[in-house]
Amino acid sequence: MNTQNRIIELTEKLNYLNHRYYMDNVSEVSDFEFDQMLKELEVLEAKYPQWKREDSPTLRVGGTITKEFATVKHRYPMLSLGNTYNEEELREFDERVRKGLASSELRIVSQEMQQVSLFDTHNSQLTTHNAIEYVCEQKFDGVAISIIYENGILKQAITRGDGIQGDDVTANVKTIKSLPLKISHAQVPFEFEVRGEVFLTRQQFDRINKEREEIGDVLLANPRNAAAGTLKMQDSSVVARRQLDCF
Repeated sequence: MNTQNRIIELTEKLNYLNHRYYMDNVSEVSDFEFDQMLKELEVLEAKYPQWKREDSPTLRVGGTITKEFATVKHRYPMLSLGNTYNEEELREFDERVRKGLASSELRIVSQEMQQVSLFDTHNSQLTTHNAIEYVCEQKFDGVAISIIYENGILKQAITRGDGIQGDDVTANVKTIKSLPLKISHAQVPFEFEVRGEVFLTRQQFDRINKEREEIGDVLLANPRNAAAGTLKMQDSSVVARRQLDCF
């Protein structure tokens, strides 16, 4: 087997093992075997950088030094949700929802029949007198992120910033092992954007603080701030060791 084919084989094998471990919670090889394959790939890529793939698992290890994070304009604004901290504000929100549904015409377009149905305040069931169901979900407290894929490859990761533009943190985001560097699927568009939350689990947060305490370093305040600070670190190898996650 020639060197280029070996690099391809190792890349695909390690990416598969990463997916099985981090997404399916299944370990098919020992840590030692995995590390040996990763080390072999690192050596080959260093010697033949022209054959290093954009979805190489060695990118998870980090090593890129970013002195300044470039500011990038979002293709679409990254808006945020409003917060509420008391029952009165929650009731006001509910009232706004009911008034909005009662005063607006709801246009439902049937793609199959190509017909339009109009509902107004006289015949709609969505009025202030009817029950409205809400869905409540827990959320991870971290940093909003926009991730752009091109031809199935993770090309760019941008923080929310001010909603109009944010910082390019691609090198650091590539260290997140639960995030695919490559998506292979026939139905995936050539270019698409994924938005989510980068966060630090409580387990990793406690581990980091324990290590900092042992060397007399100042402890991190909370997982959210720790995730934000980690994402803006200049050395991606340090980011990799902190083990950020993404949802």
